[in-house]
Amino acid sequence: MNSFDLTGRVAIVTGGNGGLGLGMARGLARAGAEIAIAARDEAKGEAAVRELSALAARCRFYALEAASAASCREMVERVVGDFGRCDILINNAGMNIRKLPEQLSEREWREVIDTNLGSTLFCAQAAYPHMKAAGHGKIVNIGSMYSVFGAPTVVAYAASKGGVVQLTRSLACAWAPDNIQVNAILPGWVDTELTRRARKQIDGLHEFVLSRTPAGRWGEPDDMAGAAVFLCSGASDFITGASLPVDGGYSARG
Repeated sequence: MNSFDLTGRVAIVTGGNGGLGLGMARGLARAGAEIAIAARDEAKGEAAVRELSALAARCRFYALEAASAASCREMVERVVGDFGRCDILINNAGMNIRKLPEQLSEREWREVIDTNLGSTLFCAQAAYPHMKAAGHGKIVNIGSMYSVFGAPTVVAYAASKGGVVQLTRSLACAWAPDNIQVNAILPGWVDTELTRRARKQIDGLHEFVLSRTPAGRWGEPDDMAGAAVFLCSGASDFITGASLPVDGGYSARG
């Protein structure tokens, strides 16, 4: 038996319509999983479905307002109704607002925290009873290098991603008796629409990332696929509560 084979498994990937999420969804599809893409942008979601349908046995898009617990519950129930099960959840939906701490409004703080950290809990809560009933489950939460490091203009984002690591540990402890493994991936600097925007906003960011990253390059979304498949497969059945950097060595350099 191939421990990395995901044939017959159903995976929900929030924010899976682009960037890191789509890269991980590609990896899961190639490993045999059926894919539910959950995101806000329907046009991007349907484009992702068209691409993934060439790789996955089944793939569908589901509208999601990630900051809403009700929307997260409704999305999971629709997936289970359509696919009959929910074996894997990748909590990737996220956002950032770049401002200095003294400039950040209460609304902006809550928007980032609720989207990045709140949705991770809300989707996990919604998936839990289905995984418990099935006797197994894999939840992968997406953190960041800012789960570990800080920077002046990412106060809400860093707080939310630090929280994702602690939430991962707590869920892992709570649900291990149900044979549900909960782990996190901490991506480094990956070339996506969001980081291209950051490079326009922050002078010298591109050069800094290259100089700090031992691999000497930016990551690509598909660089996340291997870690995602590993943490969603039977190969990681005795790993829970862990946070895996996928960063080209960025966090290893002092």
